[in-house]
Amino acid sequence: MTAHPLDETAPPPRSATATIGSAVDDLRSARDDWRRDRAGARDTASFPSRWALANVVETLGAAIYPRRLGRFIGKATEEDGFVAAKLIAAFTDLEREIAAELGYWQQESSDRFDTDQPGTIARLFGATLGEIRRLVDSDVEAAFLGDPAARSVDEILLCYPGAIATLYHRIAHELDALGAPIVARIISELANERTGIDIHPGATIGEGFFIDHGTGVVIGETAIIGRRVRLYQHVTLGARSPLGIACHAVTTRLARHPIVGDDVVIYAGATILGRVTIGDRATIGGNVWLLSDVAADSVVVQPEAVRLDAAAGVALRHVLVHAVER
Repeated sequence: MTAHPLDETAPPPRSATATIGSAVDDLRSARDDWRRDRAGARDTASFPSRWALANVVETLGAAIYPRRLGRFIGKATEEDGFVAAKLIAAFTDLEREIAAELGYWQQESSDRFDTDQPGTIARLFGATLGEIRRLVDSDVEAAFLGDPAARSVDEILLCYPGAIATLYHRIAHELDALGAPIVARIISELANERTGIDIHPGATIGEGFFIDHGTGVVIGETAIIGRRVRLYQHVTLGARSPLGIACHAVTTRLARHPIVGDDVVIYAGATILGRVTIGDRATIGGNVWLLSDVAADSVVVQPEAVRLDAAAGVALRHVLVHAVER
């Protein structure tokens, strides 16, 4: 009987044995080089698990939205019991992953973390869940009001990448603030993997936040975003340069991303870099490159494209080709 080509339990083809042996040797050599150059580096064996944290976020989502994300179909009197069961499961796994993170950091210190610390962080995080729910509700409502294609708030919560990304961010932001930055960062990367939206868990975002379409949006660690802000796809709220490359004051190094006021709209492809302030109710047009402050109620746009008639178009092409040939 011939083994299925995708059967991992089947013996490798005879022709592959030498190749596998050589690859194993090369990989061992690469590992040894890495570890030799980084003697004393932290052991990542107990690093928090992406798979476990994906389950934590899914279970938390079911507790926050028991009927829409948790698929609870029982009586209203049974809903709290369902939520409690989901939270017990989520907090059990969350405490374990927080303990793994604390153990990872501890490797560089002789001090051991308080064994109650993971539980304390999880407990304090639990106290934020009501506010997380209210903030995500405001995000979903903003999307419903801002997108004429939306048919219901349920569609937004279940289908819109912006709503999914903000739910993950609201969870990650609280965990980051409570002292679990790796756990928080893994959660933010799970959102990025799922939606193409990259929001650092350190970013502060007000209520009623709406990311329309969403793919390619990047929001940096120290960004501060006000209330009722709308972003479109491929917007970047970034820093001017990587930390350590350029000489900056301490405040610029720490506060290196934009501040966006209330009721601001930023259209697709805009790139805003550095600790600039966008005033309330400002509008930033598509593909704008912005490095300086914008006053409240301003409109910043690219120069309007010029439409040429056929004769002018031929003349322009002749000039461009001639310039290239030179």
